[in-house]
Amino acid sequence: MSDDEAREEKELDLTSPDVVTKYKSAADIVNKALQLVVAQCKPKAKIVDVCEKGDSFIREQTGNVYKNVKRKIERGVAFPTCISVNNTVCHFSPLASDESVLQENDIVKIDMGCHIDGFIAVVAHTHVIQEGPVTGRAADVIAAANTAAEVALRLVRPGKKNKDVTEAVQKVAAAYDCKIVEGVLSHQLKQFVIDGNKVILSVSNPETKVDDAEFEENEVYAVDIVASTGEGKPKLLDEKQTTIYKRAVDKNYHLKMKASRFIFSEISQKYPIMPFSARALEEKRARLGLVECVNHELLQPYPVLHEKPGDLVAHIKFTVLLMPNRLDRITSHQLQQLQPSKSAEDDPEIKAWLALGTKTKKKGGGKKKKSQERKAKPESESADAEPIDEASDGAPA
Repeated sequence: MSDDEAREEKELDLTSPDVVTKYKSAADIVNKALQLVVAQCKPKAKIVDVCEKGDSFIREQTGNVYKNVKRKIERGVAFPTCISVNNTVCHFSPLASDESVLQENDIVKIDMGCHIDGFIAVVAHTHVIQEGPVTGRAADVIAAANTAAEVALRLVRPGKKNKDVTEAVQKVAAAYDCKIVEGVLSHQLKQFVIDGNKVILSVSNPETKVDDAEFEENEVYAVDIVASTGEGKPKLLDEKQTTIYKRAVDKNYHLKMKASRFIFSEISQKYPIMPFSARALEEKRARLGLVECVNHELLQPYPVLHEKPGDLVAHIKFTVLLMPNRLDRITSHQLQQLQPSKSAEDDPEIKAWLALGTKTKKKGGGKKKKSQERKAKPESESADAEPIDEASDGAPA
């Protein structure tokens, strides 16, 4: 085996500067795509058009990087742009024929992902279509999700365990009289793996169990927080709304229908690993063929889930690199100004979590140096991970 082949065989992680660069390049693109999508979220905008603009931007921008390397580098959309409104929890990315539009005062959850050479950066953000500060229960639920995300960022650190994060985010949500939504999982990210084996449960219950895991240096995580003013137990209301799927690479079945075989062949060629939207397929044939593929577990669906009408849902997701000396949050977007009716600041445990900062311990160094580090703000690369100030913008920058 040549040296190049040996390097390819070794699992690539953050010990490689090239890997870090690819994660950050993907993050830069998805952050800009998110900024573009937020700007498009206006009254009467068609949701499908806004989703397509997000995906198109990612495809265009990733097509402009790593063009002159010797080997072919896969790049593009890692998770299709989703725009889920009000009590819709996640995964709404409609087909071209859908006429859904945004309205004034809608609470919009934007969820999207980008990858370069399989190194994935994902992000989700909540935006209210209105002028001026967000108030009332809308502000409460966004502040709950955002503060829980800030606490999770500080607890996804080497030596901590996944269950530490699960317990903490639930406590934060309760401080705002909100619930963390059940069934949402935060995953370790690896090259071409958007749902790695190390998992953080949003809510622990008897029906959903994951293996205990400890965070380690040089790992990457997609931390996914969804909060609700309702019960936090979303339901699937209409299977026809599901449009996002991922190829289940460990499953095989000889499909009976011609339409199914045609669609599955197209999926295997164009989207062998990453999640994709059925919007990218020929719609009529896709409707026929996808059902058989899902029924025989060749595709994993991402269902569109809903809380009860009148409930409000907020979604914050970010990608964090567990570097040797810091927690580097690489995806985010500025929140609107929030004026929540409740606060988590009075709880001493939550206050202590937020005070942890995003630097991790270094060997050596005197007490004076460590004291100065504690007082200092996070480095500019991680400025988006500062503790929130609800009176100003209530969000990381």
